[in-house]
Amino acid sequence: MANNIVWHQHEVDKNRRAEAKKQKPSVIWLTGLSGSGKSTIANLLEKKLTEANKHTYLLDGDNVRHGLCGDLGFSNSDRVENIRRISEVANLFVDSGLIVLTAFISPFKTDRDYCRSLLAEGEFIEVFVDTPLEVCEQRDPKGLYQKARQGDIKDFTGIDSAYETPENPEIHLTYSGQTAEESAELLFNMLQEKGFLD
Repeated sequence: MANNIVWHQHEVDKNRRAEAKKQKPSVIWLTGLSGSGKSTIANLLEKKLTEANKHTYLLDGDNVRHGLCGDLGFSNSDRVENIRRISEVANLFVDSGLIVLTAFISPFKTDRDYCRSLLAEGEFIEVFVDTPLEVCEQRDPKGLYQKARQGDIKDFTGIDSAYETPENPEIHLTYSGQTAEESAELLFNMLQEKGFLD
């Protein structure tokens, strides 16, 4: 079937869309354990970017599972497919000229590398939200760690399913007791300092 599908080239390309928005499109990919603060930090970062007149879209793990990935569970194969779909969507949004923020546990390195492989050099910004497991468990905002410890949830990342730590993230956001607001401010400043928002 794939042999009968041909890519249709459009007159307006990514560069023209980005030029119209006066920004450099990219994916800011926040990865970390459940409860690490990814979604909260991404939400606050998007607010800061919008205030700086950037055109953004935030893809959040739980929200995406209500629709696009609503048919997937949490087995390793379903996790891989979840991130594959998100990567393809993020790539389309970058093609539209947007700065895309994602907040996904995305525990497997190969899956994060897949998204990177879809994008041009410098368009994938991996942000490791490095919050220790014990802090995530203390927070446990959805009660998931408790359920996982009781055996009610199987294949839970950090408990009975592996989390592969990013080896060379563009930004390593290490938790040292700071608030989510402070982390978002730090991340925004680091994105600016490293030239990702130019």
